Amino acid sequence: MSGPEADLCSAKGCQAAATWALSWNNPKIHTPDRRKIWLACDEHKSSLSDFLGSRGFLREVGPHDGTLQPR
Repeated sequence: MSGPEADLCSAKGCQAAATWALSWNNPKIHTPDRRKIWLACDEHKSSLSDFLGSRGFLREVGPHDGTLQPR
């Protein structure tokens, strides 16, 4: 699937359109320059950010407009 309908929030069970991109990495298994992306809707932005942040994984949060890319 492509287009906006494919870009859903990464929160479990959420079917809302993603409006935020959360860039993260796990320093125990990823090189420092590696980035993975979770997508979030407005409702789940805080909870997903808190989850990643509490583990020290969150690197950057930005609008889901394609500027944050996995590396």
